[in-house]
Amino acid sequence: MLAHIYEATRACSALDDVIVATDSEEIASVCRDNGWSVRMTSPAHRSGTDRVHEVAQTVDADVYINVQGDEPLARREHLEALLQLMADETVEVGTLKTPCAAEDIDNPNAVKVVTAQDRRALYFSRATIPFDRDRTGNVAYFKHLGFYAYRKPALDAFCTWPESQLERTERLEQLRFLDNGVQIHVAETAFDTIGVDTEDDLLRVAKLLRQRT
Repeated sequence: MLAHIYEATRACSALDDVIVATDSEEIASVCRDNGWSVRMTSPAHRSGTDRVHEVAQTVDADVYINVQGDEPLARREHLEALLQLMADETVEVGTLKTPCAAEDIDNPNAVKVVTAQDRRALYFSRATIPFDRDRTGNVAYFKHLGFYAYRKPALDAFCTWPESQLERTERLEQLRFLDNGVQIHVAETAFDTIGVDTEDDLLRVAKLLRQRT
């Protein structure tokens, strides 16, 4: 699974480097065996953002991109969409959305996002948002994809704030930014992904990867 993610990120020529950040010696060993750049990080981190922040203390960059290790369907196009979003130097944090498949609209494991017309995120939720009160059936739902881009001041600030009430309630780390007034800009992509959290997820992803080859 990690190999698929690493290869997808390396395919994006606009990236200066790809680093696997982990607190697992087993994962680090796999990286070394394959010649992949790896950094050992603290096991105390509660989120991927915290882990990226630790790496950012010793690696200088204009933009840091976080591709989580449970996203084997990651593609070069996801990273390119994020980098295009961050070309606007006023954007502090960026992420992705894709049209929500029917089976994911009411699925709490598929996070939904609502955005303003200028592409700023208004809210992320495991609930079905926006709510179709009149049952028109004409609502456009968007699924949030767990790819992030940050500038270092936003990373630094994130790690000084305590876990926010909304973050704790939804178990969504990105809500800490919104709770503290940092805007998250959202680019749209046509390429959906499946985060691997269960054995069923793994089987679905394996089938899709076989179809790619």
